[in-house]
Amino acid sequence: MKRAILVICDGTRADMIQPEWTPQLARMRPHMRTFQRHRSVFPSTTRTTAASIATGCLPKKHGLEGNCVALDDGSGLKAFSVGPADFRDKLRAVTGQTLRVPTLSERLKDHGGAAIYSNVSPGAAYFHDPDGYGHVFHRAGSFGPGLTAITDDRHQVISHDSAGDLDLTQRFCREVLEAPPYAYGVLWICDPDHTQHATALGSPAHLESLAAADACAGLVFDRVQELNAQGEDILLMVGSDHGHETVSGVLALSDILVDAGFKQGAGSSDLVVASNGLSANIYLSDDAKSRLPDLIPFLWGIDAIDQVFAGENLGRLGHRTDGALAIAVTTKRNNETNDFGIAGMSIAVQDPLHKDTHLGCGQHGGLGPFEQHPFLMGFGGGFQADSSHGQATSAIDLAPTVLRHLNLDWDGMDGTPLPRS
Repeated sequence: MKRAILVICDGTRADMIQPEWTPQLARMRPHMRTFQRHRSVFPSTTRTTAASIATGCLPKKHGLEGNCVALDDGSGLKAFSVGPADFRDKLRAVTGQTLRVPTLSERLKDHGGAAIYSNVSPGAAYFHDPDGYGHVFHRAGSFGPGLTAITDDRHQVISHDSAGDLDLTQRFCREVLEAPPYAYGVLWICDPDHTQHATALGSPAHLESLAAADACAGLVFDRVQELNAQGEDILLMVGSDHGHETVSGVLALSDILVDAGFKQGAGSSDLVVASNGLSANIYLSDDAKSRLPDLIPFLWGIDAIDQVFAGENLGRLGHRTDGALAIAVTTKRNNETNDFGIAGMSIAVQDPLHKDTHLGCGQHGGLGPFEQHPFLMGFGGGFQADSSHGQATSAIDLAPTVLRHLNLDWDGMDGTPLPRS
């Protein structure tokens, strides 16, 4: 039976894959094909990237614009976090749909099915299969086809940390690898991302979480290798969704725009700043779009802002330009090192909806070279062992690669299958 397995060690930047820190991934490399210039999408956030991995499409096509987005629920534009378990229903109620294109779970519903095992936020887990075509297992709630709640022993509440990641990995190996009811399985563990947000990159706590994630990847690889040796045809991809950089400062962008008169007040709906960590999306009501000619040069003049994207430039970043999302900004950064010698210092955008930005700790969401350089390796599925690919690849290329292995079409996707050799 052909099967495809994806393992994501959330938040692992490619330069962290070193023998002394990730011995399991290091020993796996001679058996795998390494993609040296693998990239995230923009913003480099887990929830947006999860949707891109699930659909093979950029945000302009699948519609999930960030970890935080603005919606008009009848009372004007308002920022919402994509993370809570109920955001999926909020999005459907406001827009009439969830994602705008099919996910792998939908494409595979009649071709062996899909199972998602996730230990990150509910939103990041649920947007692999927001409309219930397969199975999703998550501590906030698990469901099967038709979004039927799973409340029996298959739903197990695990801890949101490295220990929970190990529990989930062991379950995944038993329930997906040992008994193969699914054509496609995803294991998405929370560390090192979860720990990096609360500690310094390169610190003992960070390296411990990185080693724990590495061990989980090793467990899956060993079992897949054994099964392929026994005659199965399993494609395994192991990687991350984005990297991290160190927070060097925080920009109160919404307050600045209120003080400058571009936003009516702290809670007004005319202009909404949706922070994505090291970037932000700016949404404008129809009445406020006349401010664009003055707003754009004002943003360029803010010292902490690096780049401003609007119109065609926003489209080239992979976003729609025909809706309320009008501008994206990224913050300034440099390649200085933190106290543990890890390069990459960036300014974050203040975010009242999340509590994961801390000075001196890890963050992501922008275009910095480290956050935009996750790792990716492939095993089986025709991938040439002990080889590397030096051209750019992206998160949107994973879904087409899965479908190619399963002998299915990837029509309508922005990505293309990863080269095997």
